[in-house]
Parts: sequence; C-alpha cells; structure tokens
Amino acid sequence: MPHLYLVDGSGYIFRAYHRLPPLTNKHGEPVGAVYGYTTMLWKLADELHKADGPTHMAVILDKSSSSFRNELYDQYKAHRPPPPEDLVPQFPMIRDATRAFSLPCIEEQGWEADDLIASYTKAALAQGWQVTIVSSDKDLMQLMTDPSVDMLDTMNNRRLGPEAVVEKFGVGPDKLGDVLALMGDSVDNVPGVPGVGPKTAAKLIVEHGDVEAVLAAAPEMKKGKLRDNLIEHAEAARMSRQLVELACDVPLPDSLESLALPAEGIPQAPLRAFLEHHGFRSLLTRLGEVAEATQPETVGAPAEDDEPACDHDGYETVVDEAALDRWIQVARHQGWVAIDTETTAKDPMLAELVGVSLALAPNLACYVPLGHGGSDMFAEKPAQLDRDLALARLKPLLEDASVLKIGHNLKYDLIVLGRLGLDVAPYDDTIVMSFDLDAGRHGHGMDELAATHLSHSCIAYKDVVGTGKKALGFHEVDLKAATRYAAEDADVTLRLWRRFKPRLPIEGATRVYEMVDRPLVAVIARMERHGIKVDRERLAQLSDEFSQQIAGLETQVHALAGGPFTIGSPKQLGDVLFERMGLKGGRKGKSGVYSTDVNELERLAADKDSPGAEIAARVLDWRQLTKLKNTYTDTLQEQIHPATGRVHTSYSLTGAQTGRLSSTDPNLQNIPIRTETGRQIRDAFVADAGNVILAADYSQIELRLAAHMADVPQLKEAFARGDDIHSLTAQELFGEVTRDTRASAKTINFAILYGISRWGLAGRLDISADEAQAMIDRYFERFPGINRYIAETLTQVRERGYTTTLFGRKTHFPRIRSKVQHERQGAERAAINAPIQGTSADIIKRAMARMEPALAAAGLGHVRMLLQVHDELVFELPERDVDAARPVIERVMASAAEPAVTLDVPLGVEIGVGASWGAAH
Repeated sequence: MPHLYLVDGSGYIFRAYHRLPPLTNKHGEPVGAVYGYTTMLWKLADELHKADGPTHMAVILDKSSSSFRNELYDQYKAHRPPPPEDLVPQFPMIRDATRAFSLPCIEEQGWEADDLIASYTKAALAQGWQVTIVSSDKDLMQLMTDPSVDMLDTMNNRRLGPEAVVEKFGVGPDKLGDVLALMGDSVDNVPGVPGVGPKTAAKLIVEHGDVEAVLAAAPEMKKGKLRDNLIEHAEAARMSRQLVELACDVPLPDSLESLALPAEGIPQAPLRAFLEHHGFRSLLTRLGEVAEATQPETVGAPAEDDEPACDHDGYETVVDEAALDRWIQVARHQGWVAIDTETTAKDPMLAELVGVSLALAPNLACYVPLGHGGSDMFAEKPAQLDRDLALARLKPLLEDASVLKIGHNLKYDLIVLGRLGLDVAPYDDTIVMSFDLDAGRHGHGMDELAATHLSHSCIAYKDVVGTGKKALGFHEVDLKAATRYAAEDADVTLRLWRRFKPRLPIEGATRVYEMVDRPLVAVIARMERHGIKVDRERLAQLSDEFSQQIAGLETQVHALAGGPFTIGSPKQLGDVLFERMGLKGGRKGKSGVYSTDVNELERLAADKDSPGAEIAARVLDWRQLTKLKNTYTDTLQEQIHPATGRVHTSYSLTGAQTGRLSSTDPNLQNIPIRTETGRQIRDAFVADAGNVILAADYSQIELRLAAHMADVPQLKEAFARGDDIHSLTAQELFGEVTRDTRASAKTINFAILYGISRWGLAGRLDISADEAQAMIDRYFERFPGINRYIAETLTQVRERGYTTTLFGRKTHFPRIRSKVQHERQGAERAAINAPIQGTSADIIKRAMARMEPALAAAGLGHVRMLLQVHDELVFELPERDVDAARPVIERVMASAAEPAVTLDVPLGVEIGVGASWGAAH
C-alpha cells in the first residue's frame, strides 16, 4: 500500500531557528536555521530509511503570511511578529535544502501549509493510501479521523493517533475543530469565546455535540459568566469555527504520483553540491554513510567546520586590570563565555583558587593567574593580579543574567567560586550536554570528548605538573605552561559547546537537558557545600563494636573450617571450602582459583542440609561488616571537613547510565537500607543542635511508573486506592496473601522490571527454574501490560539502539546487537529497566530543582536539602519548622513530573523526622 509522508516544513524551520545559536556559512550568510533544518530533515530521512518508511513524501511550506482566512477575519494572525531579520534570507536556502534531498517542496499562494497537507491527505485517502503527517501541530490533529492517518512528532520521537487527541483535548479528532473554535488561539489570533479554555470547551462539546449545539443551548444554561460569554460571543465562535477548519479541496500543485521517492534512495550529487556550497563539512562526511548508519552522527555547526587547531602559543596571560577589563567587556557584549578554574586540590571544598581561564571563540582564550608562586612565604611570586581585585571585576560578569557561562563539569567550579562569594548564573555544562546526548556510547570527560568530537589531544595534567615525589602543585607551575594548559581547557569547552548546543534540539535532548539536568548542577553544588554532620564519637564507637564482631566471626569461621586461614583471600577461602571441607559445586576460573563471589556463597548458604551452609553465611556476614567498617565507620571520621565539621559527598550527574545520581567520597548510596547495621551507620548522620533531619522517600516509585508506562489497569487502580501492591500481586499469583506469598510477590514485582531470567528468579526464590518460569508466565498472564511493555521496549531498543524515559532521556545500548550472548542479554536486561529507572531519576531531579524555590516561597529558605539517596531526599531544618515544611516537600515531590508528564498513578511520598538520618526512618 502506498504510504505518503507529509512534512510540516514550517514547524521544522522555526524550531531550527530558535534552538540553534547564530551561525554563518563560508559566504558570511546567516544559516543557523538552514543548518538545523537540513540536519533535522536528514535525521528524518535516515530513520525512515531504516523503518518501514514512506513510498511518497513531500515537504509542505507556507508561501506567504496571507490566506483566505484573512478575508474572513482581517485580524487573523495579526499579532504575529514579522520573521526575524536574519531568518528571512534563509527561507530560499531552506527551499534549496529540501530540493537538495530530491524531495518535492510544495507551497501555494493564498493557502496555508495546513490546508495543503489536508488536501493531500484527503486525496491520498481517496486512493486507499496511508498518510503520516510529520508534525505535532494541534490543528493538523483534526485530520486523524481516518484510521489510515497518523502523525509523527519527531521532536519527541513518538507516533500520534486519535488517542493522543483524546488525551490532550478530551475529544476525538472529529470534534477537535469545535473545541479549538471555542477555546480560540492567541498565537493565530482566533478569538474563540472569552473564559473558555481547553477543559471547558471539551466539556461543552462532549455534552452538546458541536459549536452550533453549544450556542443553541447557551440561553438555557445556568446563569453565570460562561452562559453570558457564549451568548455575547456567538458570532465570534461561529467565525472561529471557520478559521480553524482545514480546507481539504485545494487544487494539488503536484500530483500524488509525482511525490514518489526514488527507489535508489536520496541521490547524492545535488545534496553534495548544496552542502559544499555552504561549507557544511561535518554533514558532507556523512554522505557515504547514510545507508549504513545505525546511530546519529556527531553534528557540528558550520562555523566550527573551519575551526583552526588549538593554538596554545596564541593564548593570552592576563596580568593587569586593563587586559582583564577588555576580556570582560567583550564577553558581556557577546553574551557568552566559557570559564574554567585551576585550583590546588581535586576536592572543591578543600581547593584554593589558583587561576581562572576564559574563552570567547576558538583560540580566543586567556588565563588569569591569581595564586601562583612557591609554597613558602619567601618564594618568588610572578606578576599577577590580586585575587580579590580580579574576583571583584569578574563577579558582575559571572552573575550577569544576560551572559551565558559555559563550563565542563561546572559543578566543581560553582563550589570553588561559591565559597568565594560568586554565584555563577546562567550556565551551560558540556559534560551534562554530552551525557544527555550520548549516554552509554562513551565517557564524558573532557579529554575523551575532545578526542571524539574535535580530533584533539588535550595537554595532560601530569605533563604540566610532573609525577611522583617531584610533582608540583599547579600554583608552582610557570605562567607560560599554566596558560597553555588552562586556556586550552576553556577553549575546548567552548568548542564542545558549539557542537553540542545544535545537537540538543535536533536529537531530542533539549527537554531532558533544560527541564531535568541543567537546573540541577547548581542545586547539587549547594548541597555539596552544605554537607551533613556526622557524630565522630558514635562512628568511633561503631568501629570498635564492628571490630569485636568481626573478630568473633573470624573465630567461628576458623572453627567451622577446622583451622585458621585468611578469610579475605579468595584463594585460601576457595581451597578451604572446596578442598579441605569437600563442598560440592565449586567452579574454578581461568586463573585456577575457585570462585567465592557473593552468588557462590549465597548458593552454599541456601543449602541448609549442606555442611557449608553455616560457614558460607558467616563469611558473608564477615565481608559485610568488614566492608562497612572500612568504607564508613573508619573512613567517615577521616572525611570530616576541618572547617565545617561536616562530611561533603560528591554527586555525579553522569555516573549512572540511566540518569541516576551517583555518590562518591563517601558513597552514601551503598549503606544497607534494611539491615540493623545499616541503620546504626545512618544513626551517626545527625542534625545540628536545635535542628532535626527530615527524610522524604518516594514509595514504590518504580512500580508506580511501571503501572503507568506499561498501562496495567489492576496496578493503577490499586495505587489509586492506596492498596498494598505486593499483597495484590500475591493474591493474583498465589490466590492468597500470607507472609511468605507477599515476600515472594515483592521479589517478583521488582525482579520482573529488571528483566530477570528464570534462573535468576529461581535463585532469588529458592525454587526450580521450571517453577520460576511458570511463575513468570503466570505474572505476565495476570499483568499482560508488563509483558507487552518488555516486548515493545526490546523491539524499540534493537531498532534504535537506545531507550527513552518519559522526559526523553536517551540511554544507548551499543551491545544490544552483540553476537556474544551474555553481552547481548546483559544489555537487554538493562534496557528493560532503563526507561522506568531513568524516569524515576528524572522525577526526583525535577523535585530537587523545584524544592529550593518552593521552600523559599513558603518562608522556609533556611531549610537545607543535604542528600539524595536512591528515591529519598534528606533535609536539615529547625524542629519548629517541621509542620510547615512537611507539606511543601511532599507537594513538590508528588507533583514533580507535572506539567511535562501527567501520570496515571499518584506518586506516594513517605516522610519521617528524627534527630538522625536513621531515626527519620
């Protein structure tokens, strides 16, 4: 069956223009919109080529700003501003871009693109064709009355059908025109009826049928403003109905048959000529790879294609006020500047500022030394600006709302500069951009990104300061070498930004970057600066107690083993278990050493009839206590900051592939949640005198998201009622709810979402693989939506190479097509959970970004958010403010997904308060 794709080109143009920075081609012409449009059209053609794509295709454009609707209503679209000056000359080039792809570019004087799309749709349906409209325009949704018509929203990478119209407007496509007429449209200046919004319009149309029926019923309605407005503005409503009606009988400028796509694909010659004319070299490199490409290529920008190599000797060392003022003046005039700091330590809470580097354009970069010189008071110091003077000069720039600051791993710089009284904003962070574009493809450190995207090898830090005992502090490095290294960092950051910024809208990453991750950089920087207080004496006491318990366990293990050995040695432990004690099932690795990993020990411990059960259980306890002592009770004492008396963990926005925050130095996310030992460690995290700790935890958020994303009615209804979800599952699977069946159901609920195998579930529940498979089958039979979700997720990730969250976060799985079975299966398991876990991470991040403004608005700006661990946020606040803060925190967390995403299930939030983190649970 012929399948016609109609591309709403006008939507592409304005999205490209508004989401890309100003760019010029090699002729000096503005081409930002042209470049973005070309890349978006290429991406569409590329993806359709891989799918069951179109047989016919055309791009539809607006010919002029006037149409027959202006004759009906002279104020139609009257409030729309004229196109930006630098966009006007790009319109002809955009038409050229369309023709360069050998696609028909259709426009007609006196008709809007929507009318042409409607007319082609009607003509194609009359021939029995399928039609896909590439747009998300609400007016075009009226055309989906026929099941052979759908829409493709490329910005959010989703197909739209009639159900999307019902979800958004409360009516189907056949009644959408009536709703649009009543509610009006401020953008197109369609008057509608004052006071009637989407919900009221939908309610009226559902009750009465159409606009005329609503107007006829108005006199009999309950007296009020709605009734009066419907009567008073009846003619405006009728005219609005005509304005939103799509003309389906426009004479077709090109025949349907002429829209056929060439069987051999896009001819390269005209496309190559177009790209060469504009100097779009990064796109030229893709020409030979279009048919074979499986992932979007790295997209450059025209101004970057001719970028020179880094000129380290051309960087400026700024050592006087006049030079610094010159850099500041240009940055303020330009509106953006890349920044980087050089310091004395990796820990931003301990680091002293040594210098600041700035970059305005490729190779236009400088270094401002502020703390160079030897370590002792008699050491000679080079000529450099006074630190306080320079920071006073830089502060207005770094805090100027009209100047964008660009950094790489900017959180570090925000903490260092924040300690000195500088509040840097607004900002872009290239490490976060890279993560939101390419999570799962590669690392996001500057050196790797420079090599990947710029074909540039950065100067290594060790080559500047040296290694070993002779290594210098950066403050001891001579200014020439320091400038080459530091200015390069700012220069490379700027170049990466110029590549990543255009890619965000083109590859659908703008939403997650702007609405989830970018706002969080400053929030986390403040959290890390706040830190959390720990009770040193309690930690020391726990270390002593753990030492005694570890010694007792060693004695028991040695007695069970028939003699002493080093429990921490896998080789000695394996020899004891499988040779000295003769336990069955031991397996050796390539090195010839028996495996004694946690799975092996849990297998032995589970076999209660085996003589190895008790010793395996004791070894597991020994390992757990030893790890907790070494990682927490001993180490936390050493990590107390000498000035603040608090522990300052470090969060990474790019450490977990699914988007979850990861914690290091110390890692607070590995403290056991449900064990007594874990609670004891959490008890050592305390509040200052007069304050308390408040812990707010999402309740079963991943199961709630699974109910929504997999569309499982039983689970959605249960969550809405506030039922115990594990008891519901136990009843569905086992026919009764007991302590044992509920525990098994809880294991199954979470294990299924992690793509567990029959063998994995068998091990978890201590049953046979066949029994586990039967349980999985029964689970899918009772909750078919979960099975459908898993199947659809795997199909999509195999086709695309990535999964997406509800907020559009992509996680790439390069090994999803691996020929190595365990690699492929591992990728599949991770892919099943990634959309759910990633959406959960997105939601708690949105809650964190909104929390400080919400608390401040409630007069609670002094409430401090200290930690984020798994699905939990931890706060410190005066005890007197608990009752006021609790509902604010709960409201922000419960509504964090909205309005970007509306969930079918409520987000439950459990809040506890206590003198310590442990007591708050």
